Parts: sequence; C-alpha cells; structure tokens
Amino acid sequence: MGYTIGVDVGGTFTDVVLGGTSGAIAVAKCLSTHYDPIAGIVAGVTWALGDRDPAQVTRVVHATTLATNAVLERKGVRVAFVTTQGFRAAVPLGRYARVEEDRYDLRFSPPPPPVAAGDCFEVVERVSARGAVLTPLDLDSVRRAAAAITARGITSAAVCLLHAYANPVHERQAAEVLRESIPDVVTSSEIWPEIREYERATTTIMSAYIGPLMASYLSQLRERLAEIGIRAPVHVMESSGGVISAELAARRAVATIESGPAAGVLAAAGTGFPDVISFDMGGTTAKACVVRGGTPEITNEFHVGGKGSFGGRRAGTGVPIKTPAIDLAEVGAGGGSVAWLDAAGALRVGPHSAGSSPGPACYGLGGSEPTVTDANLVLGYLSSASLPLTPDLAAKALDRLASPLGVSREEAAYAVHEIVSASMASAVHVVTVQRGIDPRGFALVAFGGAGPMHAARVAERFGIGTVVVPAHCGVASAAGLLTGALSTDRVLSRLDAPDPSAVFTSLTAEAAADLGVSPSDPGVVVTRSVDVRFKGQSHDLTVSWTPSREVLAARFFARYEEVYGIAQRGEIELVSYRIRLTAPTAPPPDTTPPPHAATPTADTTPPPHATATTADTTPPPDAATPTADTTTPPDATTPTADTTPPPDATTPPDATTTAPPDAPSAAPVAPDRSTLAPAPCPEDSTPSPSPPHFGAGAARRGTAEPGATRTAPSTATPSGAAGDATARDATAGDGAAAAVPRARRAYFPETNGYADVPVHTRDTMAGAPLPGPAVIEDAESTIVVPPGWTATLAETRAVHLTRSTTCQTS
Repeated sequence: MGYTIGVDVGGTFTDVVLGGTSGAIAVAKCLSTHYDPIAGIVAGVTWALGDRDPAQVTRVVHATTLATNAVLERKGVRVAFVTTQGFRAAVPLGRYARVEEDRYDLRFSPPPPPVAAGDCFEVVERVSARGAVLTPLDLDSVRRAAAAITARGITSAAVCLLHAYANPVHERQAAEVLRESIPDVVTSSEIWPEIREYERATTTIMSAYIGPLMASYLSQLRERLAEIGIRAPVHVMESSGGVISAELAARRAVATIESGPAAGVLAAAGTGFPDVISFDMGGTTAKACVVRGGTPEITNEFHVGGKGSFGGRRAGTGVPIKTPAIDLAEVGAGGGSVAWLDAAGALRVGPHSAGSSPGPACYGLGGSEPTVTDANLVLGYLSSASLPLTPDLAAKALDRLASPLGVSREEAAYAVHEIVSASMASAVHVVTVQRGIDPRGFALVAFGGAGPMHAARVAERFGIGTVVVPAHCGVASAAGLLTGALSTDRVLSRLDAPDPSAVFTSLTAEAAADLGVSPSDPGVVVTRSVDVRFKGQSHDLTVSWTPSREVLAARFFARYEEVYGIAQRGEIELVSYRIRLTAPTAPPPDTTPPPHAATPTADTTPPPHATATTADTTPPPDAATPTADTTTPPDATTPTADTTPPPDATTPPDATTTAPPDAPSAAPVAPDRSTLAPAPCPEDSTPSPSPPHFGAGAARRGTAEPGATRTAPSTATPSGAAGDATARDATAGDGAAAAVPRARRAYFPETNGYADVPVHTRDTMAGAPLPGPAVIEDAESTIVVPPGWTATLAETRAVHLTRSTTCQTS
C-alpha cells in the first residue's frame, strides 16, 4: 500500500494528513515550532505514520508560508538589482497608494523599497517593445556591475532588463557573466516574462530574495524526512493551486508566496457544490475565496504585505507579484486574535494574534490577553481543543475587557465573537458583493480550526442559507493537498504575435520540461488562454484561447461586461499568451470516511525517538466515531488551527535551528484526559482544575487503516498519576461503539443568555436533523448551530447547516 502525506504549517498549528489508497486516513495536529518549522513537521509526520512503513510513503505535499513570511518580515537575502541603463531608480522610487488612515497622515513615510538604491546597478543595452536590439549589450558594463555587487558581499542578483520579455538574449548573456562571481542569479525572462516593467522587476526581485531560503528549507526538509525513512518526492503547493516539485519550487520560489492558503480552497472546491465561498478561519487570519463551477477564481497579479481595504489588499500598498494565484481576500481575524480597547475605549479584535506561543490565555502557556478562543470558551461553544483549555484563565482574561466596558463577562465575550465575525464577513464581501456577485446563491464552506464556530453568523450577514462543514474540517488545508495535481503555468508577452500557435507550443514544451513529462504523455492536459485588451488601452483581461478572432473578441466583450458592467465593442489586440500544464499523478487517496467502518483500537505511544516531555490533546480526525465522555467534555476542538502563519511564524531556514533553552519539545505525546476542564457556566463558581502546560510541537494522531490494532498506554501527568488516551480511527463510522450526546450551557442572544444545548458529534447525530441551538464537536474543530439553523449529516460525513426560511426573510 502506498501513502500520500499532506503537510500544512500554520501560525498556530502544523497539520499532517496521511492518506492511503484503501481510503484510510490519519491526522496529526502539532503546535507549530517557530524556531524550527521542520521539527513540528517531522513530529507530526512521525505521529501520523505510527507503525506504518515510512518506505511506503510515495509522495509528500507541502503548503508553506515560508516565502510570504520572508517577504513580510523582510528576512530574505540581500539582493542586487541589475537593469538597463537609465532605469536604476525605477524600483527605489517604487509605487505606493495612500489608502485608509495613510490619506490623513501628515507624517506619512512610504515603506522601504524591496531593494535599496545603492544595490541597484545598470548595464548598457536596449531592446524595443517588439524585441529589436537598439543598443547591443556591453559586457564590460556587466563585469563592472558584477565586481561592485561582489564587493558589497551580495550573493543573490535579479536581472530585469527593459523589454526582456520580447527578446531575452541580453538577459541571458548578462546572467552568464554575473554567475561567474555571484552564486544566485535569476532573470525576469526565466521567472515570468510578462509585460509591465515595474511588476516584472518586483516579481524577479522577490524570487531572488526568497529563492535561497526556499532552496535551503526544502533541502533540509528532504534530509530530515529521509532520517525517519521517507525518501519519497517532496512537492510544494504553488499559489495557483497546482503542485510542483521541490526543485522547481526552489528555482521559482515566487510561485509559492501564496502556497499556504491555496490548499484549503481546493478542499472547498471538492465538496460537491458547484458554487461555493471558501471560508477558512485559523488562529491568525481568515480567508475567503469564490469557487464557481468547481473552479477557484484566479488572479494574475497580487500584492504581498499591502494594506487591507475591507478584507482585500489594495494595489500599490505592497509588493506586486505577477504570477497566477488563487484570488483570496484575507483579514487579520482568527481564533488567536487578541481583543483590546483602543484609546477611545472602543472594543477591537485583531489583527495581532497570540499565535501558538504564548497562545490564548486558556491554553495555560503564559498568555494573558483575551482572544477569540477565550471568548468562545466563556460562551460555552468550546470544551477543549488540541490543548486542554482552562476556563478560569479565559474568564480572567475576559474580565479585563468587561470591567472597563461596564458589561458582564458573557456580554463582553459575545461582543468579541460578534466583532470578529463582522471582520471576517468583510473578506466575504470583497470576493462577492464588491465584485458584483450575489452571495445568496452560494454555499459557504467553512473549515479551519475556528471557521465552523463562526460560519453560520457570517452567512447570516449575506443571506446565505447553506453552510457546509466538510469531514476533517480542522485540517482541510492539509487534506486538500492530497488532491493537488502536478501543474505549472507559463506566460509570454508578445503583442499580437504573428503565430500564436508557435508561442503556445514553446510555452508547453517549457512547462513539460519543468514537470519532467512530455506534452504527448497520456493524461497531460494543456489549458491555453490569452490576455486581450481594446486597442489603445493599457489593461487587459484573460479569456480562454480560440484561433477564431471573432470568437475571441466575443469572449473578451462578454468578460469586459462581466467585470466592468459596460457593454463595449471595438478593435482588440492580444498581449500575453498563457498555458497551464497539468500532469497526472497517482490516484489521490479517498479521504471520505466510509459510513460503516469499524473502529480499531490504537496505540498512542510516541515514536521511539520522540522526547516525551510535553503533551497535547489533539484528537483524531472529525470523521471518527468517539466514545462519549460523560464526566468531562471531549477534547474535540482546535479553535486556533491556522493555515496561514502570521508574519513571525517562520524563521529563515538557513538560520540556526537549535531550539532556545526554554523551548518545549516537539515530541507528540498523548495527554491525561483527567485534566480536561468543562466549559464555564455562569453560575459555576467552583475553580476548574489547572491543566498541564503542554509545549509546542505536541501532537496526537488518528489510527491506522482498519485492521491495525494497538493498546493505549498510560501517560504521566504532572502529578505523576497515570491517564490513558485512546487514538481513534479517522475512518470510523456508524460501526463504532455508540456515543451518547451530552449537554452544556452555551450563550446565545436569541435565548436571552445561557441555555442548556445538546452537544453532539457527527456520530451521535444519527442522520436526524439537529435544530439549533446546538454544538457539534469534531476532532479538530467545533460547529456551532445557532437558533434558526438546522444541521444534518451527509453521506460524505459533511455537516450541512441550513437556515430556516422564516429567519432568512425576517
């Protein structure tokens, strides 16, 4: 049997999903290890593998925000910029749009350019926009630039000569000379040969800026995986939702800048609904994307590090990147987002996040600031998570808000819940209403550790009547990686090329070489498109290719009217030609839990090399059939799992990876369930037992495929008592031991405060509709069913929430 592993590193948690061809699936969720991200990955992979043979892993697919974080934190390598004589100042001058509060800032200072003016160099040459050589390249000027770059100690260079997309010969010659003395040299014609000089320059610079980091990181990842016996190819999710080899990701690192969020959108697109809004809420951010006809919206330009505008990123406020990416809107709102009072005493939530260290106050890891997770615990929506949660600590944190606001603790908690839901709704607004799309005809697909808790409230704001929470929703991004196909994009700008077929053939050959396939191989699919504009205009729109000029014009006119709302006709011209080549991989594992699978027992003993000094309570996947715990709430939620780490989430991989002296171990260890505390009730004044402090990187996994049997061990607790924890099979279904629904008190304004609500798992729903208010606990997340909503369990083990017609029209 072969296995595929998906790994998604977030700002709070690292998620690992292992899929087998038999349909078995195992899940591990570890606290992310910021001092060394690979430590958390190896711990999670080891835990997910269990007793399986690592040699049977055939593929590892990784989504990473390493590139994003390096850009945001400015932790990339120092880069020299080499350009045509007379254009050295283009990048230092840059481009910046003053938006939001910047408009009124009399002391406004623009952010520093991606390359300092002193690190920009000119060479003598000139090529026209049609590719004609106007001034030959002066190789002596290139050698002088190389000497100056070397004298400055710079080891990475980005070469972007004027109109090199039309004729790359000068760039290639210059790069050849520079590589004699500079280790890393990239050219715009290699990275992304598309029209628009500033955007092409910044895209090339960013590839040179993060390329050495990505190469080092992926090399270390392969080595560390080989140490535990995994020698399978490592693939990386690219920004547009395709998967490329680690080698190609190192060469074209700029294509991975939006790697992290892309996988979750693929998971949302695979829920069976043709038109959905992907809603991913983790520990630090919330992201939204529109999927129409089963295909995510794609943009050919995005901005990194820009300022938000109602959830979006405003052009001119960050570094423009000209590569395809899934079109996402993102806001700084997640389970770890900190609630605070501004100078005027108004309540704010985010964008700062507590992350995984120290984490929300209720984690008991040293955090004291109130977060969204603390508010949800006080409201009774949570019982425990991947760590045991301490209600007393959450209550104490919320009291810091309630007292100055002059409201009760639960009112302050619900205000935090409402504000963060409104903030996340702004992301949905950007990708729908702001673009002329009526969201009421879409289903909202919620995932991430905190998404299902807020999804219904977000949907209510737009009149959306259906919310879908897929199986394994807490690790949906990692699960989505298992479905990613090998693919890559190529582009070439040629103004009204006389022979478009020759351009497409050349691009196809380059893309096939990148993936190591032949265009004629069975299963290889090539999708062609072209950028079209009205003659005399500056901007263009992408439409699918056809050799017929009339049909192409009709497609462009229709697209123009869709985007701008104007029915316009006129002469068109073709600007850039694009292809996307997709190559077949092994059939993806079926991660849909069978409805009648048996539940084998499983051993939670950590791997022999793991250091059992910390513990975590991450339960098995949400498709498991749990045995009800009638004394304490099950450890069923992961409120702060994130698929997009915050800017401080990843240090450069070439930096030291030695854990700081006080850093906790990354070894996954099963916890003592006796330390789990129930959610707070307003009249309960009995102090809850304090949970142990569990360290970063602790994990727990689902079990092996049916037939694998282990014995649950005893795990030492801080007091020395023994506690046991049984890992459950992620494929478990109705054949497992019967679970009994429980009840706890939860806060809903519709019930005038706290009320006893049923607490179910997917297994205790028994196929019958579950009216709200109710709570459905998953292994990695929790679903909140507000009053006026009804939950049903689909055959795919997805939970569908539907809003009553009365509520939708009221």
